[in-house]
Amino acid sequence: MDRLVLRPAAYSDLPAVERIAGASPVGVTSLPRSRDKLFDKIASSQASLAADVSGCGEESYFFVLEREQDREVVGTSAIVASAGFSEPFYNYRNETLTHASRELGIHHRVHVLTLCHDLTGATLLTSFVLDPAYKQGDTPDLLSRARMLFIAAHRQRFADHVVSEMLGLCEDDGHAPFWDSVGRHFFGIDYPLAEFYCGVKGRSFIAELLPQHPIYVPLLPREAQEAIGQIHPFSRLPCEILLREGFETERYVDIFDAGAVVQARTEEIRTIATHSRATVVAHPPGADGGQYLVGNLDLPGFRAILTEAAFDSERGEVWLSEPDMQSLRVGAGDSVILAPL
Repeated sequence: MDRLVLRPAAYSDLPAVERIAGASPVGVTSLPRSRDKLFDKIASSQASLAADVSGCGEESYFFVLEREQDREVVGTSAIVASAGFSEPFYNYRNETLTHASRELGIHHRVHVLTLCHDLTGATLLTSFVLDPAYKQGDTPDLLSRARMLFIAAHRQRFADHVVSEMLGLCEDDGHAPFWDSVGRHFFGIDYPLAEFYCGVKGRSFIAELLPQHPIYVPLLPREAQEAIGQIHPFSRLPCEILLREGFETERYVDIFDAGAVVQARTEEIRTIATHSRATVVAHPPGADGGQYLVGNLDLPGFRAILTEAAFDSERGEVWLSEPDMQSLRVGAGDSVILAPL
């Protein structure tokens, strides 16, 4: 069985990250197909890990999932401490407007999308990409939920709400029903190019070109209406994990493809709500245990694994095997953070 560990991305990971980004579908703007931007992403993460931070700011943290025996990178995930720190974080808000006439006896409710930046300042989960060979079993939980352990371990660095954008409906040829019916009319470019600009240039151009008035959903083509809040097959797995973590959907959608935006209060996220800190004890032979996500408390050297461990909550102790301690780079007597799978 492959031994996998999640850790912060290093500069030496750039070729592997480029490979993963190149295999991602159009629309994954958090992993742009630009070597310079991916290098900047790693550099920003390294700087954030080295910074002395007492609040939620412009920091970002980029992780890779590594197969330890050959150091092959098989996945990526990331956290942005404060979405829209340098520019507004735009979404469409699902709303209902009421049109009424007492004289005509008409009272009609209409679904509209309103451009907003309500989620600016929330912590943002991004960049979940996993090698298809590892999408079965519990590995996806390690790649996604280990970020929650990191947030719990360094809580002061993150906001009181956490959000994540799911990739919406789009086809391999770049056709996206919602974009083609809305955004294209104001930008004059196709969906892949719009997403590329978003990934490498930021979102400031959005406010300059998108209409500020509500979009009346019934006026859109049926294909575009049906795309609102839908999720691309690529994002179904990470979305399922976050929904199990207690995230909710339906309130906001992405401005490009209308994919669902999920959100949760930080303290109510399952991994964070159920996490514990414990002292490491060398694993005694034959000790019974359960499946846990376990991470160390070293900020720049954070490492997390998924393993079978015996946890004594009353004594505040967790029994880990020697290979587990080596993977986490901890020893007996050190403190770790853990949450049940």
